[in-house]
Amino acid sequence: MAKKVLVVDDEKLIVKGIRYSLEQDGMTVEVAYDGRQALELAQNNAYDVILLDVMLPELNGFEVCQMIRDFSDVPIIMLTAKGDDMDKILGLEYGADDYITKPFNILEVKARIKAIMRRTRVKEPEVVNPRMITSGDMRIDLDSRRVFISDKEVNLTAKEFDLLELLITNPNKVYNRENLLNLVWGYDYPGDVRTVDVHVRRLREKVEANPSEPRYIHTKWGVGYFFQN
Repeated sequence: MAKKVLVVDDEKLIVKGIRYSLEQDGMTVEVAYDGRQALELAQNNAYDVILLDVMLPELNGFEVCQMIRDFSDVPIIMLTAKGDDMDKILGLEYGADDYITKPFNILEVKARIKAIMRRTRVKEPEVVNPRMITSGDMRIDLDSRRVFISDKEVNLTAKEFDLLELLITNPNKVYNRENLLNLVWGYDYPGDVRTVDVHVRRLREKVEANPSEPRYIHTKWGVGYFFQN
């Protein structure tokens, strides 16, 4: 997937040159010519890196950088025409990741962009699906309502899945049959608690290696059922 870069500078010739060079490397480039436009684009789009000039109309680069940091950790490289260290220090204190002093060589700009993309790629955390539950060899995707045992999908009815979801999301909590009937089937369901027993039996036959000695769905004699991790 092409990397997406936002270039912010009020000098249109500089923007044109940077844009052309980055697009030659296969990057997608969007541009802004003032601080307010840059902030609006950053709020409404996802970028891999932002090149942000310090001296901008409307809002200066330091203000834009600080405001972006309120809602995003996108890498920001400041562009400054001044050679003194104060601008560089201010840029970093406002949340910039790097800086380049004008006049610059476009090869240096591209090198800095690629380097910062490599660093941020390494830092990316592993995405964990909070709606995926794993217990032993059972894996249940709550969003897609699919259940896998040893990576083999098990087909459950809607009520079987509802029953399993309630138990697995409340491990070790014992539910009596009447509670399960009300929570899974609804308080106005005309059936009786034997419906629960039938569904527990069928569910065990599908997810347990040995239904008579269950690994997951246990019976608390005289009380009800519970899921054990």
